[in-house]
Amino acid sequence: MELRHLRYFVVVGEEQHFGRAAERLRVAQPSLSRQVRDLESELGFPLFDRLPRGVRLSAAGKLFLDDSRRILQDVDEARRRAERIALGRAGTLRIGIATALSWHAMVVDSIRELRRRQPDAELMLHHMLSIHQIEAVLSGRLDAGFSAAITPWHKDLAHWEFAQDRILLAVPKGHPLTKRQGIRLRDLQDMPFIWFQRWANPGFDDQLMRACARGGLRAPHIVQEAMDRDTLLGLVQCQIGIAWSTESTRWHCPRSVVLLPVVDMNVRLPFNLIWKKDNSSPLLQKFVAQVQAEGNSVQSHRPE
Repeated sequence: MELRHLRYFVVVGEEQHFGRAAERLRVAQPSLSRQVRDLESELGFPLFDRLPRGVRLSAAGKLFLDDSRRILQDVDEARRRAERIALGRAGTLRIGIATALSWHAMVVDSIRELRRRQPDAELMLHHMLSIHQIEAVLSGRLDAGFSAAITPWHKDLAHWEFAQDRILLAVPKGHPLTKRQGIRLRDLQDMPFIWFQRWANPGFDDQLMRACARGGLRAPHIVQEAMDRDTLLGLVQCQIGIAWSTESTRWHCPRSVVLLPVVDMNVRLPFNLIWKKDNSSPLLQKFVAQVQAEGNSVQSHRPE
């Protein structure tokens, strides 16, 4: 098995179509099909179910896709680390950023200030779900992460909360709810919901469900699940349903989506900087101290 087999497989798995995958990879489709068949032959089981139009990942293929992506990422990381050593570079900080935090002032200002203070440091930013950030920080693939998570913290993980984001209701423009005043949770009982996939943030999902139940919204009518914020807002825009989102989404919310407050929805999503306690990187320690100093300064100047 060669790395190109994994790269070819990942693209086919993402596209679910050999023709589109071949165009993306800029290789001939027969050659691509042959490479994937060779990989399946070597593994001893099929990775795809062949359909009249395109292909679909088999159950084994879905698992192998996740592992292949991780392997390729690890290989790329190894190559980049060796290249930096060969070129005499030092001081690399790998930071994960959850989509919900990408526009937050603390994140933007922290990155800008790091570049000003440490102009020779190499900064590698990775947009990554919070749950994946935690795993990556603990495994050493990330040095730190700007994470949106409610979870029992791992004993080896350090965290510092710098903000909380209010939960609002995202609805399509023109929806009947936009004409109502004082929306309450019980008013949403029979409405179709788009919901975050629970595995992406189980602690937050539990808190949302408890808050909904207390307000009379028991067993929300979930018609679709989404893994990330952009997919969720896109489905709201398509009028598939309504969804919970965060207040900071206002900065990049589609024009055809409206964010509404719900009187008795008092859940807030905490934003944390996370890092591994035993990571002794001087650059990381400086960055954590910098972020904490900036956050404390903002809080001290915030009006009471």
